[in-house]
Amino acid sequence: MNLTYQQGEELLDSILKENITLEDHHEAIFAVPFPYLIMASQKLAGKKNYFVSAQNCSDQKSGAYTGEVAAEMLRSIRITHCVLGHSERREYFSERNASLAQKVTLCLENNITPIFCCGETLSIREVGAQEGYVETQLKESLFHFTEAEIRKIIIAYEPIWAIGTGKTASVAQAQEMHAHIRAIFAARYNQATADSLSILYGGSVKANNAKELFSSPDVDGGLVGGASLVAADFISIIRALK
Repeated sequence: MNLTYQQGEELLDSILKENITLEDHHEAIFAVPFPYLIMASQKLAGKKNYFVSAQNCSDQKSGAYTGEVAAEMLRSIRITHCVLGHSERREYFSERNASLAQKVTLCLENNITPIFCCGETLSIREVGAQEGYVETQLKESLFHFTEAEIRKIIIAYEPIWAIGTGKTASVAQAQEMHAHIRAIFAARYNQATADSLSILYGGSVKANNAKELFSSPDVDGGLVGGASLVAADFISIIRALK
C-alpha cells in the first residue's frame, strides 16, 4: 500500500523506459494495488513476458462481500496473476490455509496464475520447526490439486523473520528452504512436476544481493518488496535474472 496513482505511473514508466528484453524463460510481474491494475495493464500491453498481478482476491466467487474483489473481476480486466497468502495477509488479516485453498481454486478457474506465498516467523525458525511449518502450509492449501493444476502455480517462499527486521537470511539458508519446498512437491507429485515449478524468494531481495540469490539452483526469482519502489533497484533485480 504505497504510492499515489501518479507516483505509481511514474515508477512504472521509469522501469519500462529501460526496454529490458526478457528471455523466453524470464517473466517480470508487477503486483500493484487494485486501483492501478488497469493502468499497469495498459502500459504493459504487448510487452513480451511482462505481466500484471493483483495483490490478493476474495475466497468467495461473488455476492454480498463489500470491499472484496473477486477472481472473476480480475479476469474481466485481463489480469493474469494474483499474489495469495502473502505473509502480511496472513499476519494482519488472519488468512488461513483453508481460505487460501479456496482462493487458489478460484484463480485457477479464472485462468489466473496464483503466486502462492509460504514461510515461517522468527519464533518458528528459532526452534528449528520451519520445514514442517512450511510443509503444512503447502499441504493444507495445495495438495488437493492435480499435477496439471500444481504446474500452473508459482510458489514464493518468504522467511518472515528476514523481512524488514534487520536480520538477513543467507543465500545458503534461502537455497536450503527452496530445495526443501521442491522436495515436498516431488514427494507428493513427482520430480518432473517439482522441477517445473518456479519458486521465488521473498526475503528482502535487493539490487545488491539479487544476482547471488538467483544463482542458487533452486531460487528461480524474487518476490520483491521495498526495492520495487525504487526504479533503479528494480531494474537491477530484473537484469539479475539467470
